Amino acid sequence: MMSTSINSSAKNPSELNPVLEEHHHALLVCTRIREGLENDVELERIRAYTDWFQTNYLEPHFEIEEKFIFPKLGYNVRVKRALANHRRIRKLLSCGCEDQKVLNLLEEELAAHIRFEERILFKEISNKKELAQIEKRHQSISFSDEDWKDQFWT
Repeated sequence: MMSTSINSSAKNPSELNPVLEEHHHALLVCTRIREGLENDVELERIRAYTDWFQTNYLEPHFEIEEKFIFPKLGYNVRVKRALANHRRIRKLLSCGCEDQKVLNLLEEELAAHIRFEERILFKEISNKKELAQIEKRHQSISFSDEDWKDQFWT
């Protein structure tokens, strides 16, 4: 299994820790998709999990980024790229199909998007006042898939 540890103190300001924690959980979902595909898990089982993840965690996370983080950065080329990534990921999630290629692409797009945000986009937020506003507005989305009965990745 790939490492998804968070070392936010070296990478991003601590005020972004709730967002980075959510990214960590999304990377775990990517790993689980990949493991499910590698182990020939029935695609509808993986798709049911991604649907659940989108509704309960990814959409609220995207909403926070789009309302409270991206506006702090202005409408520059990197924010446009992040918004385009959100649209592509939503489109892959909304297709409703159980196609292996779509699930592969979803896993790749989501992981690449997270890395882009953490390594490039969030580096542009340096104003402590803006960071404090983001931290104040953002309450980490509690992630727990222990209740998800079909843990196909185990």
